[in-house]
Amino acid sequence: MRMCLNAVKMKNRLLVFLVLIGLISSCYKEEVVTIPRPDGWTFSTHSNKAQPDYEIVFPQNKVNKLYIDIQSDDWASMQLDLEALYGGGPGGPGGPGGPGGFPDEKPITVKSQIHLNGLQWYDVGIRYKGNSSLQFAYNNGKSKLPLRLDFDYFEDVNPLIDDQRFYGFKELSLSSNIMDNSLLHEKVASDIFRSFGVPSAYTAFYEVYIDKSDGNGYVYHGLYTTIEVVFDTMLNRHFGSESGNCYKPDGDGAKFSSYASFSTTDFEKKTNAQNSDWSDIQNLYDVINSTDRLTNTEQWKANLETVFDMNGYLKYLAANTVMQNWDTYGLMTHNYFLYNDPADNKLKWIPWDNNEALNDDKNNALDFDFGTVVSNQWPLIGYVYGIPEYKTIYDNYIDSFIAGPFNPSVVNPMYQDYHDLIYSSVQNESGDYTLLNNFADFTNSLSAQQNHCNSRNIQADVYTP
Repeated sequence: MRMCLNAVKMKNRLLVFLVLIGLISSCYKEEVVTIPRPDGWTFSTHSNKAQPDYEIVFPQNKVNKLYIDIQSDDWASMQLDLEALYGGGPGGPGGPGGPGGFPDEKPITVKSQIHLNGLQWYDVGIRYKGNSSLQFAYNNGKSKLPLRLDFDYFEDVNPLIDDQRFYGFKELSLSSNIMDNSLLHEKVASDIFRSFGVPSAYTAFYEVYIDKSDGNGYVYHGLYTTIEVVFDTMLNRHFGSESGNCYKPDGDGAKFSSYASFSTTDFEKKTNAQNSDWSDIQNLYDVINSTDRLTNTEQWKANLETVFDMNGYLKYLAANTVMQNWDTYGLMTHNYFLYNDPADNKLKWIPWDNNEALNDDKNNALDFDFGTVVSNQWPLIGYVYGIPEYKTIYDNYIDSFIAGPFNPSVVNPMYQDYHDLIYSSVQNESGDYTLLNNFADFTNSLSAQQNHCNSRNIQADVYTP
């Protein structure tokens, strides 16, 4: 009898708890509400069974507000670690470290409590992320730094958050929009890539507030662009599978040049990390550098297209070149993923980190004809563009790109809409929590971005008359 009464009491408590959640959520406006989580209960928004909710996490017509709580000692540890990694200039006090002169180690991950829409996510892993975007801002005394969230990072020490998800997402990347007065590059570039059929992450604008347990409450850290993590949900969304090998290349080997011998260390696995098979990437490297290219071009092309989605890559290359991008393959050895799609066993190219796209301030962005590219140093441009058939496909994609998703009639209203959407969020940035020299740089950026689109269309049309 006592056991039955206890069961009824537990059931009634749970019902009361659910009613309270409904009341709190319905009254929620700007304030942060911490909802205690009872043992054994899993929110549908927190469970790994929840399907990714793109409308909530990546809204296209609103700015989300994310509140983050970090204990003071954890916050202090993050800053000390940052000083150790980057305090001494490139590569930190020890000098150049990993690819590009940046440290090999990632910044430390600490616990945080995340709030959105009146709900709390518990013991979420948070760390700083990035290379130049992190180092440049940090060494210039800025506190608006790029962040990475991992919602079940601490599940081993807190079983209650086992497989915790954020409306179906395990990880999120928060870009600080550095080197971008418009704060639109990351957002617009990813939108345009997807519109053109290039695999690309979803993005959305977030105001980020952080309470460091120092008595100052939530401090506005500025407007961020939140980016879908490729190997978390994007692979399934775009390819319908995440079982293939997904690589994040970086370092000399990521050029695929014969001047740098193949090394697995230049191709970090983001899926199937426990499997020591890199044969798909090795095959691509071997085919690209095969002498067949000079002695039997048709065989070289056939071999290349067996292991690599050449058509998809040429589509990306055309779009990326028209938009202009300084921090990209042909200039840098990172900012792309390769995914071995089980549907056809071909490696697919996925662009990443687009804050330097849509930018005509960089004099060394790639030319339409890649005249400044040394072929044997960047063979996936130099060798490919040297094949007449591939050049024709690339040229045709440029024509369709400027006639479609990058036409001023499409892009310039998009710039206007997003500029208006984030206007107040950018205006409210201040002190060390803005990367702008002044607010006028933002207001003037709208016409600059629209003029850039107009100019690139004209230049592309001249290249392919």
